[in-house]
Amino acid sequence: MKTRKHTKLIHEGNYVAEIDVELIYSDVGWSPYLSIEDAYKLDDIRDALRHGDIEAAAGMARIFTLTPVAV
Repeated sequence: MKTRKHTKLIHEGNYVAEIDVELIYSDVGWSPYLSIEDAYKLDDIRDALRHGDIEAAAGMARIFTLTPVAV
């Protein structure tokens, strides 16, 4: 089994969360995949953003606001 660091982005409403996770590569099953802890972490951050709890999400990830660009 090998692991590699990867950055995942989650988009919810006007926010984007940037989360560092480890992808696990193996010869068994579908590869690459996340550890169960990283998967739960992504779910927790997504739920926090959906409910407007930016402070909780910011404690687990880097949070950015999206601003529309007028053309």
